Amino acid sequence: MADRSRGLWPGVLLADFRLLQDFLARMPGLAGLAMMMAGLLFGWWLYVPVHELLHVAGCLVAGGEVSRLELAPLYGGDLLEAWLPFVVSGSEYAGQLTGFDTGGSDWVYQSCVLMPYAITIFPGFWLWQRVIGNANPVSHLRMVLSGALLPVVAAPLMSLSGDYYESGSIIVSSLAHWFTGFDTDAWRSDDVFLLVGDWPGSIGVFDTAGIGAGVCLGAMLALGTMWAGSRLGRFLNARP
Repeated sequence: MADRSRGLWPGVLLADFRLLQDFLARMPGLAGLAMMMAGLLFGWWLYVPVHELLHVAGCLVAGGEVSRLELAPLYGGDLLEAWLPFVVSGSEYAGQLTGFDTGGSDWVYQSCVLMPYAITIFPGFWLWQRVIGNANPVSHLRMVLSGALLPVVAAPLMSLSGDYYESGSIIVSSLAHWFTGFDTDAWRSDDVFLLVGDWPGSIGVFDTAGIGAGVCLGAMLALGTMWAGSRLGRFLNARP
């Protein structure tokens, strides 16, 4: 009987985890680990500005406007500030899109929030699976590349309380407003912990349910993104 579980997200992502375990088991000692960590640091440094610029692209492509992108100097804030009029060097985060106008459109808002994760679906997982796939012995170059690509494939998990909560809260707040007529925009945030921490007074049952639903839906969207990337990567890597 065919293993139908491979098509479901738990089985698909578990297969990737086992692939990574096998890759690490063939790692060429501590030198290989050091190369992987170096690749991870370089990949993160490169990924942060790309991620933030893709937020900008998502907003503009969908018809929105961008006025301010804050980016820490460590991630090229000073350099990009000189080239792009909407970039401001300096941020409480590594980077944050703080000035954008969706024109009241949730479609533009979602495009802005989720565009960076398009590269997780492709080419992120495809390249990562090629790098950590069967290759004996594992070279130092593969160790560097596996680390550099890790921020791309793991981005949805790292953004569960950020972008993916925001995406889930857009959907949940829109549906709640449509059914109840209440103003639910307060549920929308790119940082659920900051949202809850700064909530004025105690959070009522309705708001708690709405924020909780946003967290759950965001987690489903994040896992769905990784599932899609993993499936597409395996499909492409299986081709001759």
